[in-house]
Formats: sequence, structure tokens, C-alpha cells
Amino acid sequence: MSDAAPAQSTDTSASIGQPRVHLRRTDSTNERARELALAGAPHGTLVTASEQTAGRGRQGRRWSAPAGSSLLASLLLRWPISDRPPTLLPLIAAVAVCDVAGADALIKWPNDVVVASSPEGETTGAGAGAGLAKLAGILIEGRPQAGWMVLGIGLNVAVRLDEMPPELQAGPDGRAALGAGLPAATLGLGAEDVEPLLAQLLDALARRLGEPPDATLQAWRARDALHGREIAWGTQGTVDPLGRGRAEGIDGEGRLVVALADGGRTTIGAGEVHLRAIA
Repeated sequence: MSDAAPAQSTDTSASIGQPRVHLRRTDSTNERARELALAGAPHGTLVTASEQTAGRGRQGRRWSAPAGSSLLASLLLRWPISDRPPTLLPLIAAVAVCDVAGADALIKWPNDVVVASSPEGETTGAGAGAGLAKLAGILIEGRPQAGWMVLGIGLNVAVRLDEMPPELQAGPDGRAALGAGLPAATLGLGAEDVEPLLAQLLDALARRLGEPPDATLQAWRARDALHGREIAWGTQGTVDPLGRGRAEGIDGEGRLVVALADGGRTTIGAGEVHLRAIA
């Protein structure tokens, strides 16, 4: 592949999904897409895999995906270096995943796609007392200063939850059995559904990338899993015991708005957010 810089598109929704590299097994589709980006691959290049051995999620977590069970895709997006990166890209990606995951899919800020579940692991309504289980993860990496990012998406399509690692299975309280993270969820479909869902996801991403920011914000708010819930937050995986409040949606820049106990408000632009147990 040539080291020459590719022609850059001003429209990040144009021609996504081609060329495509599909791997039967790889450590991480994001790693392969990053390598292709550095080698000069064009905007829209897609890397997919049937199995990942070292998939990554946010905050350095591992994304586990048994062979043939999940949609595993990383998409290279380029734009002219003189331009800003795509506005609200993490939110856009989460909304697009929800578009194909169904009416029960919600978003835990900023872009974890989840479903509401009971302590027994069953899907429930999205009431304030319901737990959350993670259906899809999104990881965005790259070099914005060089005009490219890799959008990685993992969606549990045909995962059998009883075959997932113990740390991803729900405990008696509905949380992941080991640790404070979210347990896994699945669409409960078959392996034959992965490719059709990928085609639908690419269409949804192309459409959402072409929308104005207000449309993204409106669609995201309609899927907000945290609104009205008590939360705690911190950075680098550590919850700050002083960072507590009630989630009240997002502002015009996609930051999480939180009502504090003293009547004030704050916004969170990055970091880790956890649901708080209600005593």
C-alpha cells in the first residue's frame, strides 16, 4: 500500500465501508485499522473480524467476543486537516448502533449501548430502579491533528451470556459478578445475523454522520439511560467519592449535566460514570 497521503473527503458520511478487510481472527480490529490508517488507507476503510483475542473498550477494559458471536468492526474516518473532527462523533456512533439494536437499546453516557435489566439478568423497562447491561461498546482512537480517527464498535449479536467470562456475568445485584462494571447483554440472534446488521449499521452511520448536531442531540436524548438516576463519577476508572449527583441529560456540546445535592449543577466532559445504589 502506498505511503502517499490519500485524497481526503470533506464528507465523513461518504463511501464508508469500502475497502473492507475481513479477518477470521485478530487481536483487535482497531489496531488493524490504525495500521492501515498510518499506511495511507482511504476514508471509509472498514476492518471486521469474526473473533478478537484482545479487543479493547473504554478505560482500558477488555472487550470479550466469542468466535462468530458479535459484530466487530473498526471504521477509518478522514477529514481535511484544516477542518475540525466530526462533531459529536461518540454520540453519533452510539445513536447509530441504537438504530440497529432496536427499541430497547439505551445509551449510558457517553456511548455505551445498554439495555435495562433486572438483578436476574432479564430485560426490563427503563425505570429508575432497573439495572443496566452492556449490549455494545464503542472506542474511538486516532490522530485528530493528522485528520483521521478510527471508530471501533463491538455489538453482542449472538452471544450466549452463560458462556461469557465470569466478570461479565450478572451477580445477584444485577451488576457484573466481579467488579463494578456492567454485565453483558445480547441481542439473542444468530451468527447469520451479523452481516445483515453490519450493513444496517453502515447505513445508519452514514445517515447520522450527515445530520446536523441538533438532530444528533435529540436522538441521543431520546435514548438516555441515565436521566434522573443517581450517579457517581471519576477518571481513569476511579470513582471520586465527592463526584455524586443526579444525571439530567446532556448539553449542546454532549457533556453530561449533573444536579448536585447543594442545588448547583456541573457538567462532565470526560471520565467514568457509575450508577449509585439507592439506600
